[in-house]
Amino acid sequence: MKEFRITANDSGQRLNKFLEKAVPLLSGGQMHKYLRLKRIKVNGKRTDAAYKLTEGDAVQLYLNDEYFDAPREEQAFRRIARPQLKIVYEDENILLADKAPGMVVHADERGSADTLIAHIQAYLYQSGAWNPEDAASFAPALCNRIDRNTGGIVIAAKTAEALRVLNDKIKSRELEKRYLCIVHGRPKPPEGMVENFLRRDETRKQVTLHRTRVPGSKTARTRYRTLACSGRLSLIECELLTGRTHQIRAHMASIGCPLLGDGKYGTNELNRPYGESGQALYAYSLSFRFVSGAGALSYLNGKTFSVRDIPFVRKYFPNYPL
Repeated sequence: MKEFRITANDSGQRLNKFLEKAVPLLSGGQMHKYLRLKRIKVNGKRTDAAYKLTEGDAVQLYLNDEYFDAPREEQAFRRIARPQLKIVYEDENILLADKAPGMVVHADERGSADTLIAHIQAYLYQSGAWNPEDAASFAPALCNRIDRNTGGIVIAAKTAEALRVLNDKIKSRELEKRYLCIVHGRPKPPEGMVENFLRRDETRKQVTLHRTRVPGSKTARTRYRTLACSGRLSLIECELLTGRTHQIRAHMASIGCPLLGDGKYGTNELNRPYGESGQALYAYSLSFRFVSGAGALSYLNGKTFSVRDIPFVRKYFPNYPL
C-alpha cells in the first residue's frame, strides 16, 4: 500500500486529476476499476473520482508495485547545474523571468533540458524554495508563453493556488501586456488599433488575417503607438488586447510595417541590410489589473513590472529613454 498525504499544493483538485499526475502509469480505466473495488480510498473510505481533495487528506492506494516502481525519466531540472535566469520579480507565490530571445519556454519533442521552465525549477529547487517531494502532483509552472525568438517577461507560478488564480486572470484578460518592437517604415496613422480575425495554419506554422470571421478564426486586437523613428525604422509599443499566436507580427505586417528580422511575415529584402535573424519583439511590461477577487495574489493588483535593458532598442534607438 502506498499513501499520499495531500499538501496545500495538491489540494483543491479532483481525485482523478491528482492521480493522473501522481501515478501516471495508472490508466483512467484502471483507476475507475480500483475505485469500485475500494483499492483506492481517501481517508480510509471509499470515494469517487470527482472527490475534491483538501489539505491533510490521505489517499491510500492498494495497488501492485508495478505502478510505482517503474523507472521514470529524469526530470529536466535535475540536469541543470547552474540555472541561467534574469529575475524581474519574485515572492513566495510567483516569479517573473526575463526570457532571452532564442530560449524555448517548454521542452519540444527532443526533450531538451535547456528550457525556461527547467531553469526556473532548477533555481527554485537549488534555493530550497521548492521540493518536488513535498507535492505529488504539482511543480512550478509557466502561466504564459512567448515565441522562441521573442524575449521578455514570462510568469511562473510557485504554488498551485497561484497557478489557478493566474490562469483565471489571464483568461479573463485582467493582465495587461505591452511589447516593444522595431518595424520597417512608419505606421500610418502613427497610433491606432488593428482589429480583425486571425486563423492559425498548423501545417505552415503561420497565421492568416481575415476581415470577417471564417471557420477556425478568432478575434485579434492590437493597440499600437509609435515611440520614435530613425531612418527607415520605427520603435513601436504594442498592447495585446487579445493573445493570439504571432498576433503582433501579423498585425504590424498587415499595415505595411513588418517587424525587423521577421522572415515569416516580413521579407529577406528588407531584413538583409540589418543582418537580423530573429524578430525585434520584446514583452517588456506586465501590469496586474484585477477586476475581481484574486485570493492570495490580491497584493499584486495595480502593480507593473518592466524590463529596461532591451538589446535591439539599445542598438537601434540608443537615445530612447526606457
